[in-house]
Amino acid sequence: MSELNKEVVDLVWGRPTSGGVSASIFRRWTQGFLFSENEHSALEQFEGGPCAVIAPVQAFLLKYVLFNKESPNWRHISEEEQKFALCSTLSEILESACSTPSTSYCLVSWAKGQTPHAITHAKPRTQSQTRCTPEPESSQAPQELQPTTVSAEDLGFERFHSILHKRTVQSLSELREEMLSLYLTWRGGCGVLLFLYSVILTKGIENIKNEIQDTMEPLIDPVHGHGSQSLVNLFVTGHAVSNVWDGDRECSGMKLHGIHKQASVGFLTLMESLRYCKVGAFLKSPKFPIWILGSETHLSVLFTKERSLVGPESTSEQARRVFQSFDPEDNGFIPESLLEDVMKALDLVSETEYVSLMKSKLDPESLGIILLGPFLLEFFPEQDSGIPDSFPVYHYNGLKQSNHSERVEYVEGTALVLGFEDPMVRTDDTPVKRCLQTKWPYIELLWTTDHSPSLN
Repeated sequence: MSELNKEVVDLVWGRPTSGGVSASIFRRWTQGFLFSENEHSALEQFEGGPCAVIAPVQAFLLKYVLFNKESPNWRHISEEEQKFALCSTLSEILESACSTPSTSYCLVSWAKGQTPHAITHAKPRTQSQTRCTPEPESSQAPQELQPTTVSAEDLGFERFHSILHKRTVQSLSELREEMLSLYLTWRGGCGVLLFLYSVILTKGIENIKNEIQDTMEPLIDPVHGHGSQSLVNLFVTGHAVSNVWDGDRECSGMKLHGIHKQASVGFLTLMESLRYCKVGAFLKSPKFPIWILGSETHLSVLFTKERSLVGPESTSEQARRVFQSFDPEDNGFIPESLLEDVMKALDLVSETEYVSLMKSKLDPESLGIILLGPFLLEFFPEQDSGIPDSFPVYHYNGLKQSNHSERVEYVEGTALVLGFEDPMVRTDDTPVKRCLQTKWPYIELLWTTDHSPSLN
């Protein structure tokens, strides 16, 4: 591992000008993938920062529990089910990060005989406190231990990187076996970082540098400790691109990479409601009804079991996506000179005479622009989307202190997707609602609790 250490450290943590990486930021990232005692399919986050890894893992874990295994008691899964759910989830994320199917998978764990020992900070299930060894050689390791974060005093930044070991597996079946054998490693004091490094080395450092927009920007912010959008995208899509729009864009002669295909789980952000960015359809409309929600500082997850919300892309949705690809500033219109290009991209009739006729019809006042609404109404009149008017939703926030009960539990609610003509219900204007309105402009949320769940 030693020859890769500097490259990995520079990519993840940047090149600190003085004093190295902050001990407090490193400590915040030294935790494992641990399940809440109150919500058996929910992962717990101890401090701010590692949500950039934990929230995507939680989203894929929910996909596994709800849709792959279709567990009837998905909120009360057993310890054995937790083990298989977590390891299957981590395997899937590693597989998506693999650049080609023939590429080997890298797993980062502790060097032989170098496993750190530390007093755990949370109560185990069978005793109040125990000394934990988070590196089992076999999946038969004791299951009663509940290891959590290792403090920076017990395992500092330099010591952590001096005892890492990289192992390579060649097949998916071998990967799944190794994942299970390392279950306590992923749960142990540095499981999140070990898995992050595994994803990076499986993807390839050069591949990540080729995808990331600013190679000088580390994956973990050295000042605040938050994960970058590139890190989130790497876990969600397998590509460490820095943007959330669909496809690539040209800006001042530079190509800016975006998302190139429909993601398995989605991403919505409060930043879009503030017009700082525009999330494309590939993240807004994922294959499964699970969305990572971004605030200014934190990531949480909203999900539902309603599969009709994420059916295949309709022709009108495709038309909206293509139109918006010609409107990178998200103005809601394009110059009329681009109408022919949009029509060609959508395989519409695009003879010169017909395009001229459509320009006159869509721009009757000769303003020189084509608005998105009239364009969709002309070529793709409203279709029955099949989306129900209401459906149950759940919100996850992995930080105890961000849950009103001070326990990591899902907040249940009902989403109402209303029409703009005559909305019958008006609920509070909350960050969660503003975030979801970037996908469903007229959504209303009725929660079973007195308080709306927190994005932060």
